[in-house]
Amino acid sequence: MKHVQLGNSSLSLSELSLGGMTLPKDQASTDKIIHTALDAGINWIDTADLYEQGANEERIGKSIVGRRSDVLLSTKVGNRFEEGKEGWTWDPNPKWIEEAIHHSLKRLNTDVIDLYQLHGGTKEDDWDAIIETFEKLQDKGLIRHYGISSIRPNVIYPYFEKSRAVSVMMQYSGLDRRPESVFPFLEQHEIGVLVRGGQAKGLLTDAALEKLEKISSFGSYTEEDLPTIVKQLAHDIPNLGAVSLHHILKQSAVSSVVIGTSKLNQLQDTLKNYYHSVTDDEIATYVALTKPEKYKEHVD
Repeated sequence: MKHVQLGNSSLSLSELSLGGMTLPKDQASTDKIIHTALDAGINWIDTADLYEQGANEERIGKSIVGRRSDVLLSTKVGNRFEEGKEGWTWDPNPKWIEEAIHHSLKRLNTDVIDLYQLHGGTKEDDWDAIIETFEKLQDKGLIRHYGISSIRPNVIYPYFEKSRAVSVMMQYSGLDRRPESVFPFLEQHEIGVLVRGGQAKGLLTDAALEKLEKISSFGSYTEEDLPTIVKQLAHDIPNLGAVSLHHILKQSAVSSVVIGTSKLNQLQDTLKNYYHSVTDDEIATYVALTKPEKYKEHVD
């Protein structure tokens, strides 16, 4: 599997990476998926302290025992929760970030996190203090690099103009092309894009019509126009899962696509799509059927 440098960092990521959020909740099934992914050449696993209130990090930490050198770990911080209680609150306070990192290190069974990401953010946050905290953790050797998970231009632009951050995680697919409006800025600043939601909840896979029966709208696509575009894509684009994946990977701003998988066969299907040969003409036809978009919220 091809590896790509993450922005201007020292990290070399596989083009496909494993998302922890949808991993099964039993250890044996999680182990099977993670070990299969690592054996297939995937070298990056992403999670967050918020997922299952830390239990997701714990299972991943157990799965990689003996294989830590084979994998790059990333997790996220910024949402405070109390174990056993529902819900969470946004808390990018430096004191919480400095406390939360140690909880994540312990759960992941590691002494360093390769990529530590702020899990959101608003323009009202104290960005100077947040950036200073992440750089302090980096200088202490607790994290190798840091980034952010955000789809807000009014957060993304100032964050990367002020910091040593190397990545941004964004939802991006043929059915949500808004990130293309910020790709030029990110490339100019040598920021790597980590894509989540690339399959649009399965609407851009070979099971698109089946998924459509359960999804009435997606992003800017309403219940009136979503069925039309999905049915047209399913009809006009053979191997839709492969074409939609390679469309993302073809974007020069993109470093890796995060795979959300709860079953082993889903991972295997994505690997099959990754190795399926896709032509530029197929991607061009696919793109022509979708609509370019720009962010309309959180711009100013």
